[in-house]
Amino acid sequence: MTRIYTLVNQKGGVGKTTTAINLAAYLAQLGQSVLVVDLDPQANATSSLGVDKRTVQAGTYEALISGEVLHSSILFNERLKLSLLPSSPSLAGAEVELVDELGREFRLKTALESLDHKYDYILIDCPPSLGLLTVNGLVAARNGVLVPVQCEYLALEGLGQLTQTIGRVQSLLFPDLKVRGVILTMYDARTTLAHDVVKEVSNHFPGLVFKSIVPRSIRLAEAPSYGLPISAYAPASVGAAAYEALAKELLKGDGVK
Repeated sequence: MTRIYTLVNQKGGVGKTTTAINLAAYLAQLGQSVLVVDLDPQANATSSLGVDKRTVQAGTYEALISGEVLHSSILFNERLKLSLLPSSPSLAGAEVELVDELGREFRLKTALESLDHKYDYILIDCPPSLGLLTVNGLVAARNGVLVPVQCEYLALEGLGQLTQTIGRVQSLLFPDLKVRGVILTMYDARTTLAHDVVKEVSNHFPGLVFKSIVPRSIRLAEAPSYGLPISAYAPASVGAAAYEALAKELLKGDGVK
């Protein structure tokens, strides 16, 4: 059965999309069949994988509105061996269009059911908000939520709100929803603050913080402008090593050899 993880954090700039595309790229490099679902109207995951959002003919918007994923809407990158369900500016209207629809929170979950067993992993990249699109992402997170957290003080402030949202989705829509793990990003070992954040997050999510920590990296920041994940842009960089280690840690935790 396909493992489905949703990457979510309502705070922007925490490395959520960076983590989605780079984790996906390394999972693919390690032999997994992977689909990235771009659920953000800003389409950063789409552009970070070299696709111009203005040229997208069909993607997550159509999947949400129709409740199914068209085979023709999935883009396959031969070089990366990675699939993408792209986003486009039209996705911004989906929350308004679905507001009166019955079962609107389950649209993405229903749409992805047709892809079961076609991929080993599906990673859903949510927008930096806690609206209907993110709720759809949470309900579709069959195997749990991955929470990227920036190693800075302000990143801690939103964790309580995110935990409350996950709790509400659990109680009202998806009782089996869980946090699969917390991914620490933008870590600067030179600062005391970064060490303090690691400690605080570990206390907040005991046993759920990945050991693989993503450092601050110029190469990671540059890669999206070239439409490439770090595995293709700068495979020898420290950021690449961190995401490769993260992918291996996730696979090991999932019992995948």
